[in-house]
Amino acid sequence: MSLATAVPPHVITQAEAKDRARAAFGRKALFDRLSGVFDNAGIARRHIVAPQEWYGTSHGWRDRNTVYLEAAEDLFVEAASAAIDKAGLQPREIDGVVTVSTTGIATPSLDARAAHRVGFRENIRRVPVFGLGCAGGATGVALGARLARARPGDRILVVVVELCTLSFRLEDMSTADVVATALFGDGAAACVLTTAGEGLAQITGFAEHTWPGTLDIMGWRVDPNGLGVIFAQSIPPFVLKRLGPAMDGMLATQALGRQDVDRFVCHPGGTKVVEALEAALDLGQGSLDVEREVLAAHGNMSAPTVLFILDALRRRGLPGRSVMTALGPGFTASTVTLRAA
Repeated sequence: MSLATAVPPHVITQAEAKDRARAAFGRKALFDRLSGVFDNAGIARRHIVAPQEWYGTSHGWRDRNTVYLEAAEDLFVEAASAAIDKAGLQPREIDGVVTVSTTGIATPSLDARAAHRVGFRENIRRVPVFGLGCAGGATGVALGARLARARPGDRILVVVVELCTLSFRLEDMSTADVVATALFGDGAAACVLTTAGEGLAQITGFAEHTWPGTLDIMGWRVDPNGLGVIFAQSIPPFVLKRLGPAMDGMLATQALGRQDVDRFVCHPGGTKVVEALEAALDLGQGSLDVEREVLAAHGNMSAPTVLFILDALRRRGLPGRSVMTALGPGFTASTVTLRAA
């Protein structure tokens, strides 16, 4: 029925991020060797959840999660309220909410913390989901669609909030930490799903594929300073070699082939991942243009990113059939198939 996005107020350019990272990181030789990732990431600026100065000092679990709880709730309220309003609904007309977030710990969950501010009714069904990483946008929408289908006529709100930059750290800097500092941004997105009435698009299918023996490709490490990113250098070649057959299998469960898809809507990850996606899906170099534009304007926000891309495509006019897809920890590919209204 609707789609909305939200970003925090603080903005940093890629040049500023590179300069601040060089000044802050303790292992200068490692940073200088890897600093080209800032120049080659295809990112111009990013929205970040804290002022730039905050990232220049050390923070532990408590500090990082305190920032997460406050800022994630604010973004939840902004994105959820906008999606509900765009759907022409009142908050008390929402029957269930799926909340996807993996960049902080919230118990009670974000939907409970934000319930009064948004205006949910007391008997709303809440489904908080943790651990999906970058795949969370697509998987969250698929879960919301399942809930909507289970009780026809219900209105299901899906909210995806990620504050990736809270993982930036100075201590024990690794190659993955440098890459994360060059790529990550913060943001949120929300949509309303229902089986009743007309909307922006119809969800006609969804699928997932998890490759065995791939747990170490992507995820979080847990240490005294909070969540630290795990990136394997093998992600682009893995995508290039193995995504195509997996995508064919997922589409086949819906009696579709790649030739039936007018547009793949892809979580970009980074420039090299975008290039690998284009090659793996035989899309042609440069075809994922909107993905590159969103990456340039926002960086990699993890799960919300693919919904930012879908929103940008929606404003231009969705093609007849599109497949939204994202890759995340597991290592998992998640897809949602859409038909334009």
